[in-house]
Amino acid sequence: MKKLFLLAGVLGILASSAYAQQKFNGLDASMGNIYRTSDAVSRSISPENFTGEKGKGGMATTGTGAGASRDLGQTWKVSPSVIIKKHTTFTVAEINGEGAIQHIWMTPTGNWRNSIIRFYWDDEATPSVEAPVGDFFCMGWGKYAPVTSLAVVVNPGSAFNCYWPMPFRKKCRITMENIDDEDMVLYYQVDYTLTKVPEDAGYFHAQFRRINPLPYKKDYVLVDSIKGKGQYVGTYLAYGSNKNGWWGEGEIKFFMDGDTKFPTIIGTGTEDYFCGSYDFDTRKKRPDGSEGTEYTEFSGPYTGLPQVIRGDGHYNVAQRFGLYRWHIADPIRFEKNLKVTIQALGWRSGGRYMPLQDDIASVVFWYQTGQHGPFPKLPSKDELEVN
Repeated sequence: MKKLFLLAGVLGILASSAYAQQKFNGLDASMGNIYRTSDAVSRSISPENFTGEKGKGGMATTGTGAGASRDLGQTWKVSPSVIIKKHTTFTVAEINGEGAIQHIWMTPTGNWRNSIIRFYWDDEATPSVEAPVGDFFCMGWGKYAPVTSLAVVVNPGSAFNCYWPMPFRKKCRITMENIDDEDMVLYYQVDYTLTKVPEDAGYFHAQFRRINPLPYKKDYVLVDSIKGKGQYVGTYLAYGSNKNGWWGEGEIKFFMDGDTKFPTIIGTGTEDYFCGSYDFDTRKKRPDGSEGTEYTEFSGPYTGLPQVIRGDGHYNVAQRFGLYRWHIADPIRFEKNLKVTIQALGWRSGGRYMPLQDDIASVVFWYQTGQHGPFPKLPSKDELEVN
């Protein structure tokens, strides 16, 4: 008799009994199976153990904490962080073998748009993940806002956490490039498991884009280079409004497996796609006692508008928004290829739609088998800048 089994981990994908009956290998864990033992090996990489080797943590005698620990010596927080020099790339983690990244925590200093995080799986020459670190962790505007979702968590003190499971079969390499003109400090920890990876496991991908301003009557392309089989699992949008008024009428479109002019999946509006409604507005009392509508921040397991930057009425006048939508319970599956676009749309007078020319940046997340298609060239430092 076949049984449906909820695959552990954030993907929430139903698997057949054949997979369910395999011994839990520790690749993913949830409250539903956390009690099950496995043969998986737990490891962690940080500045206190750069290689993640067993029994090799806390051995440093030099490091960023050496001065503070001078009276205590080895094992007393001698190397808690690294300094990444300007215009250099640092290898955050390099892992050989078969397994999966389970959790990443880091606290990058400096301008988050000027720190580029990249992930390489197995023997690939080009990264499967490439994005400014702030955008990857839903902080595209360079300012802290709390995020409490299943896949990404941002806690007070600018603590970035990622829980997307990331399997690899031969090796994994994670780098951070500092394109800034100043050095940066990075505290980090990469928690992973060495274990057998299921044959049907896809590789994790994340791709960044930014256009400012969006050309008139042009859809914003979230991604158009996905080729292969897999599932689309998330969208982060850093949306900057260049005009007064509402900006979220645009529809998202998923063109899959040979779709041309018309998509297979289409939404009904930007706030609808991010699972809000009616401008994300709620009625609130103003300081003078009157009532009015206000953007309302929220952050949940699958969706959120965690960041609303309202402007200060002086030099920082722009309204800016950070939104995420994780397709954890409802992944968008494709067999051959996928293109995703979203419109920037507001209102004219007389109840007419108005195409907008706004500042839009995004990171999209997906899993796929096989080699990924080419990524667009990352924008230059000036093109990345938030101003």
